[in-house]
Amino acid sequence: MNKGELTRQRIIEEAAPIFNQRGFAGCSMQDVLEATGLEKGGVYRHFASKEELAAEAFQYAWGRVVKERRQGQDAIPGAVGKLIYTVRRFVETPGVLPGGCPLMNTAIDADDGNPVLRGLVCAAMEDWKARLASIVEEGIARGEIRVGVVPRRVANTMIAALEGALMISRLEGNRTAVQDAGEALELILGGLAA
Repeated sequence: MNKGELTRQRIIEEAAPIFNQRGFAGCSMQDVLEATGLEKGGVYRHFASKEELAAEAFQYAWGRVVKERRQGQDAIPGAVGKLIYTVRRFVETPGVLPGGCPLMNTAIDADDGNPVLRGLVCAAMEDWKARLASIVEEGIARGEIRVGVVPRRVANTMIAALEGALMISRLEGNRTAVQDAGEALELILGGLAA
């Protein structure tokens, strides 16, 4: 990377936690300038708008989350084992950025007012669902998961339970709901085995 690319990446990395904690509307460019120590022209040399920076910050944040949550998954044998491992990683791995899950935060923040961020969140969600559904499909094809199990339904249930539990846990200030969801999902996923 050249100096300009390194500066651009540093801006993204330092802006990501701010956007994740405060949302698009709650994060000012002044906040970004203070975090990076750059002048306005230094930031706008790399990003045409706050929206462009927010989009890049979300993609960076979500990429970090995916990498952290998938770490070690390929070494897990069997489809049901991979699904349970995915749940355990979600439950046991603390957030990689201050403010919690960037997918949930950005989805709530961008739902009504920012079509660019909303589009990125929708794409991230579809990717997550597709990855989970693919594990189920492979398990069915290998005879590890019962025929008739609907991969989309498994993916939607896992994501809804985990993200919903995360919201409850954040509101209550403890990890109880996330742990409860993890245990319930492990029972459900164990029942998928052929």
